Amino acid sequence: MTNPTPDSPPTVRLVPHERTFHGDTVTDEYAWLADKENPQTIAYLEAENAWTEKATAHLGGLRDTIFNEIKNRTQETDLSVPSRKGAYWYYTRTEEGKQYGIQCRVPVRPGETDPPSTTDQPGEEVLLDGNALAEGREFFALGTFDVSVDGGWLAYSTDFTGDERFTLRVKNLRTGEVLADEVPDTSYGSAWSSDGSALFYVTVDEAWRPYRVWRHTVGRPSTDDVIVFEEPDERFWVGVDLTRSEKFLVISAGSQITSEVRVIPAETPTAEPIVIAPREHGVEYSIEHHGHRFLVLHNKNAEDFALSYTSCDNPGEWVDMIPHQPGTRLESVDAFVRHIVISQRRDGLTGLRVIGDGSTDFYEMQFPEPLYNVSLAANPEYDTSAVRIAYASMVTPNSIYDVDLVTRSMTLRKRQPVLGDYDIDDYEQFREWASAPDGTKVPISIVARKDAPRNGTAPLLLYGYGSYEHSVDPFFSIARLSLLDRGVIYAIAHVRGGGEMGRRWYEDGKLLAKKNTFTDFVACAQALVRGGWTSSRRLVARGGSAGGLLMGAVANLAPDEFAGIVAEVPFVDPLTSILDPSLPLTVVEWEEWGNPIASADVYAYMKSYSPYENVAKLRYPRILAMSGLNDTRVLYHEPAKWIARLRAVAPDGDYLLKTEMGAGHGGPSGRYDAWKDEAFVLAWVLDVLDLASR
Repeated sequence: MTNPTPDSPPTVRLVPHERTFHGDTVTDEYAWLADKENPQTIAYLEAENAWTEKATAHLGGLRDTIFNEIKNRTQETDLSVPSRKGAYWYYTRTEEGKQYGIQCRVPVRPGETDPPSTTDQPGEEVLLDGNALAEGREFFALGTFDVSVDGGWLAYSTDFTGDERFTLRVKNLRTGEVLADEVPDTSYGSAWSSDGSALFYVTVDEAWRPYRVWRHTVGRPSTDDVIVFEEPDERFWVGVDLTRSEKFLVISAGSQITSEVRVIPAETPTAEPIVIAPREHGVEYSIEHHGHRFLVLHNKNAEDFALSYTSCDNPGEWVDMIPHQPGTRLESVDAFVRHIVISQRRDGLTGLRVIGDGSTDFYEMQFPEPLYNVSLAANPEYDTSAVRIAYASMVTPNSIYDVDLVTRSMTLRKRQPVLGDYDIDDYEQFREWASAPDGTKVPISIVARKDAPRNGTAPLLLYGYGSYEHSVDPFFSIARLSLLDRGVIYAIAHVRGGGEMGRRWYEDGKLLAKKNTFTDFVACAQALVRGGWTSSRRLVARGGSAGGLLMGAVANLAPDEFAGIVAEVPFVDPLTSILDPSLPLTVVEWEEWGNPIASADVYAYMKSYSPYENVAKLRYPRILAMSGLNDTRVLYHEPAKWIARLRAVAPDGDYLLKTEMGAGHGGPSGRYDAWKDEAFVLAWVLDVLDLASR
């Protein structure tokens, strides 16, 4: 490896490394880059960063402009809508010039029903200041933030590297003291017993799999903590939570396709966990406490899920409440004393269904826009007749409403401020459909300025993901305005592998059907060209993580369809990673991608689409790859190897690699750093689209 010259990117040494599976021997000349402790690895990544900075130096002014546009449109000193829990209103506020949120609460005043609406609150108690915790740190992320039932204790966890291994601490909210005891290597989530004497938390194994639930007695050293549950099956991960009713602690174990739930009465935290239903391969279920019963959302003989219930006193037979309705995917259930709210999706749109207690009648909340995204927001109170929802569209900023479940009236509590001259009437959103090679209709969500041309000359950024049944629903973005106002159209390809169109949509884009994800995306790009939205020379694709795999795959599959590709923390060497059970998350991923160790067919199929394995001497579009050195989900060396091979095999292309040396999967942690990162990407996109001068 040599340092970059003014005229060229860095070169990387070749160290042939062979692996053989199912009689197939593969040589990987860049496998040595997986050694994070090798000084040559770090030197190479830093040289790539230096080259990327040099190659994009002409965009420095544009990056600054876009950063300032994002900043100037954002209300920097702001307040989330406070949520009531017991005797307090809880909220997060931000202050101008500070990177991180500040977690606060104020007492509920006598007779007060509406949440506070200003950042200046008398009696405010700062529970946690992320800026103080992050002082002197390059990275900061909060994992758990959990106040005890009585409001006297706070459990919180921090990560200062980006590897998502958190250190758990307990703070006495009555005195402000942070207890001396701490627990390293914890995962997300925690739960308090009713009296606040016991804290339940989760730790990870060497492969970063959350696998143990512990019980900690407040005031005692962590060496006295007790293992409550341990999951031996490496395909499963565990989590812990407290029901909204605060009556039960819930321990969930799940793989990609199978679930098992245990409960402990919150008043008796030392009791043995009770299994709601033993795990059954291929059956997923979750529970919610509601009075004398547990509501059970499940997919047993119900592809798009059904709702049942079982007794709290003696969990057993499931009694049907809402039968399976193909095409209506039930995603979650939230119980309140007198109502049940079900989050669902149908025809590619999210929705909320409300059922009154003791009734089978229901109604669905109605929204006026053709494209939108709605979900329940924070609703910690169990005894309430109103719920808080979050609503947005591609043109309507993020909005918080309180909905009276009896009268159905909606009260807007807050709409995300967009400073400056933003006018919703200047923009339009559309739903288009592409035809995949097998005839499947694939939805596309589009937003553009009303004055954007529709004659094929407009530039367009197409986003995609398509894995894990994760849906990329229509959303609002302040940063995206910097593209729209320069004439760029923005579109989301809702490809198979995601969950936008129900469980079958997911099933048809995973395992040995994974290639549907890639061909769907190409079909969306082609449909946008045919429909006059753009042209291939003015089309840039973007995706991250598993969406980065999508980017790498379509680069090999249809390089002529795109002018540029942004691949963020891209899973572009999936076969190598899934062949190594020692890597973080590999075993739990086999039910998503298949097990190429056990199956020659899976091995051959994965190899046939793996971006790294299929780099060829093609004319690739311009490519920007982004990664994080401390990423435990997609290891940094996947994009590093991919870019190195692209340069070696197809040397005429323009490929850049940018590695955050102090961050993980989510990129920079502070909001200003995140805006700078986004400005970097958007400036590159505009450069590819020949709009860098605007």
